[in-house]
Order: sequence, then structure tokens, then C-alpha cells
Amino acid sequence: MTINQLLQKLESTSPILQANFGIERESLRVDRQGQLAHTPHPSCLGARSFHPYIQTDFCEFQMELITPVAKSTTEARRLLGAITDVTGRSISQDEVLWPLSMPPRIKAEEIQVAQLENEFERHYRNYLAEKYGTKLQAISGIHYNMELGKDLVEALFQESNQTDMIAFKNALYLKLAQNYLRYRWVITYLFGAAPIAEQGFFDQEVPEPVRSFRNSDHGYVNKEEIQVSFDNLEDYVSDIETYIANGDLIAEKEFYSAVRFRGQKANRSFLDKGITYLEFRNFDLNPFERIGISQTTMDTVHLLILAFLWLDSPENVDQVLAQGHALNEKIALSHPLEPLPDQAMAETKDIIKALDQLVQHFGLGDYHQDLVKQVKATFADPKQTLSAQLLPYIKDKSLADFALNKALAYQDYDWTAHYALKGYEEMELSTQMLLFDAIQKGINFDILDEQDQFLKLWHKDHVEYVKNGNMTSKDNYVVPLAMANKTVTKKILADAGFPVPTGDEFTSLEQGLAYYPLIKNKQIVVKPKSTNFGLGISIFQEPASLENYQKALEIAFAEDTAVLVEEFIPGTEYRFFILDGHCEAVLLRVAANVVGDGKHTIRELVAQKNANPLRGHDHRSPLEIIALGDIEQLMLAQQGYTPDDVLPDGKKVNLRRNSNISTGGDSIDVTEIMDSSYQELAAAMATSMGAWACGVDLIIPDETQIAIKENPHCTCIELNFNPSMYMHTYCAEGPGQAITPKILDKLFPELVALKHQN
Repeated sequence: MTINQLLQKLESTSPILQANFGIERESLRVDRQGQLAHTPHPSCLGARSFHPYIQTDFCEFQMELITPVAKSTTEARRLLGAITDVTGRSISQDEVLWPLSMPPRIKAEEIQVAQLENEFERHYRNYLAEKYGTKLQAISGIHYNMELGKDLVEALFQESNQTDMIAFKNALYLKLAQNYLRYRWVITYLFGAAPIAEQGFFDQEVPEPVRSFRNSDHGYVNKEEIQVSFDNLEDYVSDIETYIANGDLIAEKEFYSAVRFRGQKANRSFLDKGITYLEFRNFDLNPFERIGISQTTMDTVHLLILAFLWLDSPENVDQVLAQGHALNEKIALSHPLEPLPDQAMAETKDIIKALDQLVQHFGLGDYHQDLVKQVKATFADPKQTLSAQLLPYIKDKSLADFALNKALAYQDYDWTAHYALKGYEEMELSTQMLLFDAIQKGINFDILDEQDQFLKLWHKDHVEYVKNGNMTSKDNYVVPLAMANKTVTKKILADAGFPVPTGDEFTSLEQGLAYYPLIKNKQIVVKPKSTNFGLGISIFQEPASLENYQKALEIAFAEDTAVLVEEFIPGTEYRFFILDGHCEAVLLRVAANVVGDGKHTIRELVAQKNANPLRGHDHRSPLEIIALGDIEQLMLAQQGYTPDDVLPDGKKVNLRRNSNISTGGDSIDVTEIMDSSYQELAAAMATSMGAWACGVDLIIPDETQIAIKENPHCTCIELNFNPSMYMHTYCAEGPGQAITPKILDKLFPELVALKHQN
């Protein structure tokens, strides 16, 4: 079957860039002095026997980070960034991830083979250590996985006039593998980033610097006698099987080609079930990138792979690939500033021509045209290669200081805004936290709708859907609807014998105003019937004038079509987080405030408080920025201050009456000091609603009193479906309580059991 010239026959509107991507990144754990970490694989990362994203490679200190399948290079890198973020905050804070492919200065005897649970995997690694030596195993890199898009393959298939899709895809991927190996030197030249080996790594002195030790025969490669044919798929499969049968290889995965066929458990299955995607294994870690590979590298390689598909298949395949191997070896071991040899320069003309024709034929835009221009420029000027960019950082034949400084900077970044999941900061914070914990525990995830905070989580055949961090199938559909309706909530709680404030509901301003004679001498709260984040709530601790009462009604009606007017309950408000009938956290929320120091104005004090890294906007941070808007300035005026007044030392002024975190309030964790009787009473209230995850707001006049249902010493002012979790974890004061891991443990109890078994 010939598949040459098929791309050229496609319509210009064909989905040429459609593909699926995945990245696997290997990195060593080292301490803050750049020495190998001798600690075990972090226990907080679930059971590594099944973890889909964070695994242990050859060495106990060598981590492998694996992304889910992504539909774009951008999303693949974003996923790798998130997994890297989780890893960076899961390893000890005394450890960092080494950003180079070549390891720091090491001795063979300090390399511990990964202590995996699987007996074959332990045996396999011990076999590799004996056969290749342990130091070579510590070399790390990037594997770039790519599957051509379904629609693109279908268009090529239709153009081919073939009738067997499996055979066609096999031929397509075989051609790609052949040309990739033929031009493997291009990757080594452009992206090689392993110019030196630290002292003592090799048994004998090797001239350096070079472009890439890792991508030369000095790297982790098969013995010279292992020669597998890529001429056709049958020979490829048979050759590897023969080497295994003769004891030259222990398993199919011991064949360390720069490209592998993927998608089946056994190579022979490719013949009848087909190749699904290709794994390109020859990428050095880019130390200038926190995650080891740049966006432009990902996209340039994508274009190059398509160019390899554009070019014709080689004749005399194995001979051409042997020549390609020799050329790659020469370029890999050349000085980073050495120009390309004549043979490579001749081949660049074919590659550049293919790239130009590809971009022109499919009308690719400025971004991809610029990528091609950069490839041309780098072919002409080796100073632009990645290995050349590392030369200024080599000191005394070592990159150790440079690498350690980078590693420490990347760790600092991981711990900046440590409450967020890097790359997913636009999601609501509680969802970010749940996603962080899902990755950490090894739960598979898919973001079904990022804007709607809708996740799919699964382990094996067990699937759970989660919205907004804690809305799950554990809650009956009607329960959140009931809690969203404050009138219904009050009636259900009252019928169950729990204390709730008295009051009434109105659906028009006129109805609300007619109620004024009954409350004109009382302390009241005016609030929308269905609202969240404290929106539209007015609190009158002194009797309200008719004018102010009407204004409060108008504010509430702006948020909802129905409004509640209730008695004001004096006391302190606490939020109890209830999960599956148990109180997991108690929070005291204090209204937005500042405390004077006798030196700074209120405006300056607010700015100082807003400088707290926990404060941000739109529920993407644990605390909200404190505003100085009309409401806050009115509150100040009622206390006799303006924003530009200097507040006396120790004087506290509130900027809001309501204590919501969403309006700048402070969160204070009091879980450990709140009497258990109130925690049990709050849990009973949630249970009476049938709520699995629930926020219970209690007003407690004197928390030293013991609460019982018959004499509760408190009043429930609200139940909250989808209660915020981040404010319990990252508090302005107090230790904080981690809620999201408990949500996941409840959803996937089998993973808890598996972890304990391991």
C-alpha cells in the first residue's frame, strides 16, 4: 500500500491540525542542595500501583508525570502544568524536581531501584540495573504522544481508495515512524538540552559540551546488537519477539526506539487491531520551562510530524534509518555551536520545502508560519538551538548551580498562590481544590464543562459526577432545591423541631411595606428568598425608619422576586460544614474590618490587608479583596469616619454589617474549640433536610452553653447547598480544615482501602 502524496490531495479546508496529544515527563527528586533525595515516593500520592498521573519510574526518586489525552497541545501542556503543580506541592518542601535530563552528580550505589508493589516491575527494574547500569536509568526526558485526528485520518483514508482502515492506519503510522527516525537528528539539533554530564557520570572522560548526551549512544539505549526492522510492521513485531525469545530483551517495552507504536497491550495485536498513536521518546527536558517543554516546541514538533507525513516514505528503509541514526549520533555529539554537517544541510531543504508547502496548502496562519521561519533560522544559526542557549550557564564543566537555581525558582512558583491549581485559576476555587486532590489521589478526571464547574471523576468502572466541588449524586435532586428556598428550609427545620427565626415572605414591594407596622420597633433582617454570597441582605440592629426599610426591600427585590423579612437574632454567626451526617469544620466569619495603628488611614489599612496573598476576586481566592465602595463608606460614616481618617491604635471598625467572606470578611477556623454539642446539632439539622453536603449557619449567643435539641441555645438562620469549602481550608486565622479530600474519600472509598493495603 502506498500512502505517499495523500496529504497533498486533501482539500485545503481539511482538519490538518486535528490530533490528540499526551505528555510524559520524567524528573528526579533532589534536595535543596541538589543531592538525590533518599526519601520514598510521597505517600500522599495515593497508591502508585494504579495512579494514572504520577508514578515512579526506574528509581525511587525518579517521578514520571503523565497527562490524560488532550485535544490540543495547549491543553496537554496545561494538564502537565497542573500535574506538575500537584507533584511540586506533594513532595517534601525540602525537595525539588531536577529540571535537566542529565542527573546531578551521583554515584551508582546511592541509586535505589523503585520499591514497587508489582513483582514483575521490581524484577524488570533490577534486570535493567544489572544490564545497563543504574546511572543511565537516572537520565530523564519527555515523551511526546500524538494520535492523528479521527476526521483527518478518515479524509486520508477516503483519498487512498483503500478498503481496510486498520491496515491503512498501520501504514500511515509506519510511514510517520520511518520518516521520524530518518530525520530524528532534527529534534536533537533543535531541542537537544543535555550538553554535559556531571563529573563521574561516565566511567571514562567524554568530550563536552555536546548537543545531547541523552540522544546519543552515550544515553540510555539498547545494546548495539538490537536491530529491529521498520521496513514493515510484520518484521517489526517478529524481530522484537525473536529478541525476547532469545533472551536479548526481557519484554517488548525494553526496545528503546526513539519512536514506539502504541495503543495495544502486545505488539502482535497491532497487526489485526491497529496502531492507535505514536510515542516520540527523544525529547530532553527544557530547563528554561517549568514543565520541561515549551508551547512552541509542542507546536513545532506537530508541524514537523505533518511534514514527515507530507514527505515520501524512504526506500531501502532499514538502510536509510541506519544512516539517519549515524547522522543523529554525529549531531548529538557535536559542539552546540557547530554548524550542521553537509548531509543534514542537504536534508533541511526537503524538510523546509515540506513545511512551506504544508503551511501554504492548508492556509495555516501567522503563528504556524512564524514557527516555520524559526525552524529555518535555527537550521542556519546553531546559536538559536536550545543546547547553545545553555552554554553561558556551564561553570566548571557543570550545570548543577544553574539547574538548582531553576528548580528552586519553580518550587517557589508552585507554592505561590498555593491554594490554586496552576492553569485552572479561572475555575471556582473549591473546584480547583477538588481537582487538585483528585489528581493527587490518582482519580481519573475529565472537565466536562469548565465554565459550569462540571467534572467527571472515575476509578475503573466507578464514575462520579461533581458540580461546584460538592454537588454530587449523594444528594437527592430535590434537596438543593429545598435549601435554595429559604422559606421551605425554615418550614422543614421548624417541623423537625429546630429553632428558626420568625418572619414572613413577600412577592411585591407593596406587600413588604404593608408589613412595616408589625416590625417598625424590632430588629430585623431583610434578604432575598433565594440568594448566595450575602447578596441583597440588609441588617437592622436598631429599628429601621420606613425610608430605610423601603430601600432595603428594593435592594433585596433587585436580587430575587421574593423577599424575606425576619427577626434579627443577636449573637455570633458560625458556619458548620456538614458532610454525610458529620460536622467537618466550623468557621467564624467576621465582617470586613480594619484595626488602626495610629499611623495609617483607613484606606491605607485596607490596602495593607488586601496585600495578603490569600485575597483575590470572584471566589478564586480563599479571601476576597475588601472594597471601599458606597456600602463600606456608608458604614464608616455611621461610625464617624471617612476612608482618609487615621484610625487610632487598636481601634477596630467594620466596613460591612454582613460577615460573608465574599464581601471581604475574615474566616476564623474554630472547629477544634467549638463545643461538640453544636456540631452534633448542626449535623442533625442537615440530616433532617436529607442533605449529604451542607452548610449550616447558626447564631449562637453564648457558645459556652451546651446545646441540645430541646434547649438549643442557638438559631439556624440558613442552610446552604453547595457550601464553600475553600474558606474552611485557607483561613485568615486558625489551622483550617481540608474538606475536599474527605469528599473524594466518601465518593471513592475503594481507593482509601487500596491505599491502606499498599
